Amino acid sequence: MSDRPHLADLLNRRTFLNRSGVGLGAAALGSMLGREAAGTPGAEGGGLPGFPHLPAKAKRVIFLCMAGGPSHLETFDYKPKLDELHDKPMPESFTAGQPLAQLQGQQLKVQGHLTKFRRHGKSGQLVSDFLPWTAKLADDICIVRSMVTEQINHDPAHTFMNTGTAISGHPSMGAWVNYGLGCETENLPGFVVLTSVGGRNPQPIASRQWSAGFLPSRYQGVEFNSTGDPVHYVANPEGVSRAGQRRLIDAVQGLDRHRNAQVHDPEIETRIAAYEMAFRMQASVPELVDLSDEPRHILDMYGAQPGDGSYASNCLLARRLAERGTRFIHLYHRGWDHHGGLEKYMGICCGLTDRPTWALLTDLKQRGMLDDTLVIWGGEFGRTPMFQGKGGPGRDHHIKGFSMWAAGAGVRGGITYGATDELGYNAVEDAVHVRDLHATMLHLLGVDHERFSVQHQGLDSRLTGVEPARVVGDILA
Repeated sequence: MSDRPHLADLLNRRTFLNRSGVGLGAAALGSMLGREAAGTPGAEGGGLPGFPHLPAKAKRVIFLCMAGGPSHLETFDYKPKLDELHDKPMPESFTAGQPLAQLQGQQLKVQGHLTKFRRHGKSGQLVSDFLPWTAKLADDICIVRSMVTEQINHDPAHTFMNTGTAISGHPSMGAWVNYGLGCETENLPGFVVLTSVGGRNPQPIASRQWSAGFLPSRYQGVEFNSTGDPVHYVANPEGVSRAGQRRLIDAVQGLDRHRNAQVHDPEIETRIAAYEMAFRMQASVPELVDLSDEPRHILDMYGAQPGDGSYASNCLLARRLAERGTRFIHLYHRGWDHHGGLEKYMGICCGLTDRPTWALLTDLKQRGMLDDTLVIWGGEFGRTPMFQGKGGPGRDHHIKGFSMWAAGAGVRGGITYGATDELGYNAVEDAVHVRDLHATMLHLLGVDHERFSVQHQGLDSRLTGVEPARVVGDILA
């Protein structure tokens, strides 16, 4: 009877690996199939033949997603006219026939800024008082004030930002990047997702936001748990040694290879690689998340408490993942959906994320890693210039003009690109569509987005889609 829990544990672990279309199995193929299964003999890290197309400035991407849609009018886009017209009717010339989320059919009034803006750095970039630590990065970041997207509700807007389309089932950015360029590590996934929570109305983030879509499942993102074991079943159960685990994996892989020699099934190759990656991660993941080797001043700089699941700790883990060769690291902080209580919840969200974001860029810069790491900050959309009140002044979803920033890896720091109109409603100067963001990201990674496609349902599908997309050359060094 005493053996039964141990047997059940082993069976659960084996079932987990066999059903490895998600989790560890997804991690495996991005890193382990490499030259063999990616069909790219000799390509470094398992990327596609002929990739990269161009000299690459970036080796990796860290995407800091402020999930829920931070207000550009309380962060980076100062509009004196907004304060002048505060509490007055919103001019219909701005809103007539325009998509609104929850304000549709309501009387629209202008909401002035809820904080002050100041100029920072030698560049004199305008940053709000909600972001005092980001303000210290004014000369390192490129603020884009003219972002445009197409989806006005959270889930489809995330899907559009992550995949270039609102249609579910398409590959995410990280999956595309690892598919084209391969991974630089054999011991960790090439695409890792970390999530944290804090603020108002934290919207759920579905795992399909980091899906591989119609690409092989090996390229999908692997979500690391914020607390507890970072990956389920990463530790051996009691009584199972590493040598014994190695023998078990070798035996199972031998059977799988014997079968695959007869049927040539890619999913068997997937399973082989899943077991191998799982075995390697049993050593690499505990070392990754063990922050005991980090100096006290680094932990204090981030404000990180090991194992607390915070955005601060995730930023530190992002740096450690980047050091170890993970190609795409996606952090989500959920809590930016500020339909009401905007001043209060901006204080909470910025309090949780502002200093760690500064610490991440500062740490990368001190280590010489910012030169080849592209860091992107922003949400799925912005917020309206119009008042919405639920527990104090707030703002509704907005897609016609909002702000993001980028830094590192060939991006010009200390500049502001593009502009919205006098009320921050429409992008009126140098509009940057989400597809343009994707094209520019791929360009910095050495990939020509127009030459990067996969046939799917009879079409040459791309991250940047079939609509025109441009590399935003003016923000590049």
